[in-house]
Amino acid sequence: MRRDRREREFTDYFIARGPALRRTAYLVVRDWHTAEDVTQLALVNVYAAWSRIRPETRDAYARKAVVNECLSHLRRRKPESVVDQLPEKASDDHSTPLDVGHALGLLPDRQRAIIALRFLDDLSVADVAQALGVAEGTVKSQTSRALETLRAHLPELALTEELR
Repeated sequence: MRRDRREREFTDYFIARGPALRRTAYLVVRDWHTAEDVTQLALVNVYAAWSRIRPETRDAYARKAVVNECLSHLRRRKPESVVDQLPEKASDDHSTPLDVGHALGLLPDRQRAIIALRFLDDLSVADVAQALGVAEGTVKSQTSRALETLRAHLPELALTEELR
């Protein structure tokens, strides 16, 4: 009886939060199929610990599990290619569309995870620091560096920020 209730609770949680966790994973790993895989692997671990996780911390626990699984996956994979320098920044011709996916690909894995948690999941600096197991200052500095890189490669993004 207890197991049935636990399975029902987890199934409801998975249905409600799975898509958001998968989106976060996608921003970190940059591939929908891989995002699906790492999300499922992480949620298997969440299910195993389900009875020990307090209901009020389930989202944080699951988010941390997904991001950690993403970062582990990225550490294990073979590098796609090694380049001596970053590609040239986007031209000043604003007729080209924003390629946010390409720009996110220029970020190191951890910076991409921080950007996903801060701006997609709308987490506070403290919550991101807790999810990644780093200091709040690290989250702030890595966010700043990531945004600087994004602004350099997405001039349209820099223009919209100037208008604020």
